[in-house]
Amino acid sequence: MNLYLVILMRRPQVDPAVVPLHQQFLEDLRAQGRNELSGPFGNASGGAYLLRAASLEEATDIAHRDPAHTSGGWDVTLYQWHAR
Repeated sequence: MNLYLVILMRRPQVDPAVVPLHQQFLEDLRAQGRNELSGPFGNASGGAYLLRAASLEEATDIAHRDPAHTSGGWDVTLYQWHAR
């Protein structure tokens, strides 16, 4: 599996009710062994998580199921990351 850095940046129309759904999504990924690390940025502009997936296509599919994305409240960008 490859590592992908998923960056989420808040839009002005963020619905605070989506945050617990997003957090549960990340916990579910962690239970599946797919979420290595996750957390918000210190300035509350968004956050990031490290995702394990076989390909960029699979990582994008997973990230686009995140309530943060499906709610329209965050912009989501993915990068394959060759971290050590």
